[in-house]
Amino acid sequence: MDNSTFKVNKARLEGSVKVSGAKNSSLRLLAASLLTDENIELFNFPNGLLDVQVHLEMLKVLGKEYSAAGDYVKITEVNENLSTVLKWEERSIRNTLLILGALTTRFGEGKVPLPGGCKLGERKYDLHVEMLEALGATVWEEGDYLCAKATKGRLVGNDVFLSMRSTGATENSIISGSLASGTTTVWNPHIRPEIMDLIDMLNKMGAKIKVYGQKCIVIEGVEKLGSVKHSVIPDNMEALTWAIGSVITNGDVEILNFPLEHLEVPLIFLKESGMKIYQGKDSVIVHGGVPYPVEISTGPYPGINSDMQPLFAVYGAMSQGESKVVDLRFPGRYGYAEELAKMGMKYTVQGDLLVIDGGTKFTGTTVKALDLRAGIALLLAGLTADGETIIESAWQIQRGYENIDQKLKGLGV
Repeated sequence: MDNSTFKVNKARLEGSVKVSGAKNSSLRLLAASLLTDENIELFNFPNGLLDVQVHLEMLKVLGKEYSAAGDYVKITEVNENLSTVLKWEERSIRNTLLILGALTTRFGEGKVPLPGGCKLGERKYDLHVEMLEALGATVWEEGDYLCAKATKGRLVGNDVFLSMRSTGATENSIISGSLASGTTTVWNPHIRPEIMDLIDMLNKMGAKIKVYGQKCIVIEGVEKLGSVKHSVIPDNMEALTWAIGSVITNGDVEILNFPLEHLEVPLIFLKESGMKIYQGKDSVIVHGGVPYPVEISTGPYPGINSDMQPLFAVYGAMSQGESKVVDLRFPGRYGYAEELAKMGMKYTVQGDLLVIDGGTKFTGTTVKALDLRAGIALLLAGLTADGETIIESAWQIQRGYENIDQKLKGLGV
């Protein structure tokens, strides 16, 4: 597949597909590998993702080494002195904020490029700055870089109050608190599967982290973290994509490595809206079905997260009747709707509400993947469209879907 464009024709998804390790989890675990000079071995790891490849190269620039094969990666530290400055001229990813937290807690200082990735409304990084400042760091911008320095030589545990349930700020608090002196308590954290995966790995490395539901996370700082062998959780976004793809193409797909326990709420909505899903031993089978209109509001886990709403929009567009999507987290994150409209979707935006008038068939045309999740929504629409759909900036899809072209071929596309 060419990085810049992706051509899709109408198809019925049929066969079996295996869900890769979670993108969002993998990136966090890579950032956490900076907390130790010992070996990190990760299994069920999505080496094929563009964002993962960017992150591995960032680790190399800092002085780490890695060897990757299939779904396994080993990260080692050969240099006596890791660099605390990430000199990086290429595409940045949002995870640079976690790299900053890891460098600052281990070495007392860090300097990283300002974050890139998806522009979701106005995603600032003030929560990350407030967290580092709460732990005793001075934080400032220098050109295109964000810098931090622990005023007492190392970070000092403290109460961190998050004004909103932010996944990234919760993760950064955990990473930064793990080597800080004393106790860090994170109030109003966002507890979700990727965060539990990060905590699981850090605790195996010798961290002392306890979770008290959605109330708080308590981190007792330790002097040093050790080596670990850890298997990454499956990617719930990819799992949901194949499930929705099977319904809208009237397909018959067995999805292996399906994280049912991480998708309970989205699946309730989809089952009520026509999805026929059957649980196997280590997989689920999604057998066709007729999509009915959906009405969803995004929210913190275990609810429907913002990343999922473009998939629900396509599902709604394929149904007869009116569907409604409201994103309370990133209001107005509906840029993808304009691209879907080029393929025939009828919609209006009323305040923060996206209203879809379903039942109009999609027609193939040239569209653009504005971000990762918009890209996969266009791809799903293309599988149902008459004529050829050409998706520009298709590299966005490869940021979060490993070996997508081989997997689609395996399903008969």
